[in-house]
Amino acid sequence: MSELPILGAALNLGSLETYRELMLEKPRDLELQDFCLAEVLNGDWSPLAEKAKKLLDGHQGRVGIHGPFWGFSIDSRDQEIRTIITKRLLQGLDVCEAIGGTHMVVHSPYSTWDYNNLDNSSRGREEKIEYCHLTMRDVVRRAEDIGCELVIENIEDKDPCDRLELAGSFGSDAVKLSIDTGHAHYAHGSTGAPPVDYFVKSAGNSLRHIHLQDADGHADRHWPLGEGTVNWRAVFRALSELDSNPRLIIELRDHKGVPTSIARMAEMGLAQ
Repeated sequence: MSELPILGAALNLGSLETYRELMLEKPRDLELQDFCLAEVLNGDWSPLAEKAKKLLDGHQGRVGIHGPFWGFSIDSRDQEIRTIITKRLLQGLDVCEAIGGTHMVVHSPYSTWDYNNLDNSSRGREEKIEYCHLTMRDVVRRAEDIGCELVIENIEDKDPCDRLELAGSFGSDAVKLSIDTGHAHYAHGSTGAPPVDYFVKSAGNSLRHIHLQDADGHADRHWPLGEGTVNWRAVFRALSELDSNPRLIIELRDHKGVPTSIARMAEMGLAQ
């Protein structure tokens, strides 16, 4: 990225109504949070999609959703459970198609336990990827068909290379990487993972999406940017070396911190 990057945000439709002017003042990328719940995806979500499209009138940034993730991991060994997971992810892609979404966040299956145990059996790593493929193969095809990127977000990941290997194993431009800065900072502070900027460097141009949140290295805080201990200068320096133009999505527990976060990064000369 050669120019000062433009920050977007993860918002629900209620918050989008509140901060619509901010999201429209520049081509800020947007991630909608309303479509990650099973009860929403199993119901009639079309009124929500129609409301989203009305609120997005005039919006110039990219749009996507946080895909479903509650209660499952994409590497499940249980065939019946994999069938449900595939259904949920396909439902999320139906939403993306309806609203013109170009990304859907999918949670990484890698845990701290995996870091210590995947090499404890001769095919541990290969089997994990194989189960992910069994869950995701139809989802990847659907994403390819509608021009949507599935971005795999680090959750408990200790080794940032694991997700890179998984994404690459699909051999598809529809499967790329996401980084959550707070998750990476937690893993760095609590499990001995590399610092956040190393996660960015490891992802390289496979990075298409990033959740920006501040934290303390102990828990998943989702604080406004500047309120924790993430080294933002190092993070944005690493981002500046990329050509992949990742979506820079501020993802906070309290959406009222989005304008403040943008202002702080602007004051530091890191983003706008």
